[in-house]
Order: sequence, then C-alpha cells, then structure tokens
Amino acid sequence: MKHFSHVKSLLKEKLQNKELSIGSWLTIPHQAVIEIMSTAGFEWLTIDMEHSPISIETIMNLIGHIQGNGMQALVRVSKNEEVAIKRVLDAGADGVIVPMIKNKEEAIEAVSFVKYPPLGKRGVGLNRAQKYGTAFDTYQDWVKNNAVVIAQIEHIDAVNNLEEIFSVPGIDGIIVGPYDLSASMGFPGEYDREDVKAALERIDVVAKKLNKPLGFHIVESDHSKILEKIAKGYSFLAFSLDFFFLGDKARQEMNLLKQKL
Repeated sequence: MKHFSHVKSLLKEKLQNKELSIGSWLTIPHQAVIEIMSTAGFEWLTIDMEHSPISIETIMNLIGHIQGNGMQALVRVSKNEEVAIKRVLDAGADGVIVPMIKNKEEAIEAVSFVKYPPLGKRGVGLNRAQKYGTAFDTYQDWVKNNAVVIAQIEHIDAVNNLEEIFSVPGIDGIIVGPYDLSASMGFPGEYDREDVKAALERIDVVAKKLNKPLGFHIVESDHSKILEKIAKGYSFLAFSLDFFFLGDKARQEMNLLKQKL
C-alpha cells in the first residue's frame, strides 16, 4: 500500500484555500466503526485521545484503518505536550488537533512538537510514519509541507488572543470546542447566553478579518447544524461523532416504533 507520507495532504490544501472539508470524530476504537463511517463520505476522522479511553497502543491500527479506507487520520491529543504529539505522529497520523490552546506561546509550542529541527524541536524516532527507518528523508519533507496542526479554541482566553494564535507559522487552522468554551466562561453548554454568543461571533470576525479558515465541531448528528456553519463561512467541520450517529438513530427509530405499538 502506498504510504501516506508520499502523498500531499488534501486537507492541508483545503485549509489553505478555505475549501469545505467535513470529517467526524472517533471514540470507539474498532476497525468496523471506521469502515462503517467511511461509507458516509467523510474526508477525515479525528481519533479522540483526550475524552475517550483510546490508548496509544491502539492508535497505530486505527490510523492505518482510517487511511486504508480513503480518509485522512487526525488525532486530538490529550494535551499540548511533546511526547503526546510525537508519538501519534510517529504512528502515522496526518495531523494533530491540540486542545486548549490559549495564547501565542502555546501555539508556538504545539507547532514545535510537530516539526523537526530547525523548524521545531520534535525528537527523531523511527516507526510506521518513517516506514520503519526506510523513508525518513521522505517523511521529514512530508512533515515540513503536509503535516496538519489545528489549534482547538475552547477557552475565552483563546478568543481574546486569537489574532496572535493565527499569526503563528505552522498553525493551519482552528476548531472551536463549544462545550469547553462556554464552560470557561462559567456556563457549560449554555450556548444561547448573549456573552457566549458574543465570544463565538468574535471568533468569526477575527478569522474573516485575517482571511483564515474557520473550524467547528458540531456535536449534534443533525446536518442542518452543519449547513448553518457553512452559511457563516466555516469550512473545516467535524460532524458529530460515532456514538451519537449510532445512538441517535437507534433512539429515533425505537421511539417511532413505540408510538406504533
């Protein structure tokens, strides 16, 4: 199978051009889930290591199955930390989503953990990404030009520092985490509050002013929510997650069935 590091990242290109790209979120670490979700037409899946029990031991297989089913594999790492980031990249991830980026310094750190010197400070190791030592030069070039780094904006401090975060070379885009953003303001999940809506609007304004791609994780398995974000200029969109697609459909059909019995 052609190794991903020989291929230019379609997601990277779409982020640069602010073209629409829709993916989803993986929390159930099983090949079948990936294969089923690939039939829906997602361009990428994000493996969640922050809020799921998925361990580093399973990451390599999940990444391989995602890529083998025609999608790109991102990993939302557990935190902005060197070992957490380089291990998933060495396992072959196409990029990382780094949680709770709040300022320019943290954004610089995240990029430095992805890139090799002199652009960054990632330690050199040989694993799946480097074709087990046979393609390090190729991979090194791929990382420089194709690895995707997304800053997750999920704190009010990040909103206030967004222009500085966007200014960091190597940050390809952002993705808004609405639950934690509202929680950082003291109101978890209360998106209809005027101050929370104002913070979300501030993100839109800054990104458009700087001509940067806007990203958002729509948690609900409702396509109309995606259409609303597209209408507002969002182009990097995570559409729900595995257990909501499964659970929502099961609950919906069972409720309809019970009404007929």
